[in-house]
Amino acid sequence: MGTLDRALRIVVALGLLYVAFGTTVAAAGLLHWLAIAVAAVFVLTALLGNCPLYTLVGIRTCRAG
Repeated sequence: MGTLDRALRIVVALGLLYVAFGTTVAAAGLLHWLAIAVAAVFVLTALLGNCPLYTLVGIRTCRAG
């Protein structure tokens, strides 16, 4: 996973966490937990540098080999 992809995942995750905890848009219910779950997956894949979905469909965002 490329550096830009990892950084964008962190930014999107922070945005989702803000929506889940900082606004009334997803204050409770399914949308709240969905935003948290997606944010957690984005952070985890960004930190590990590997996205299982990318592997399944053959996408590479890293320029190295």
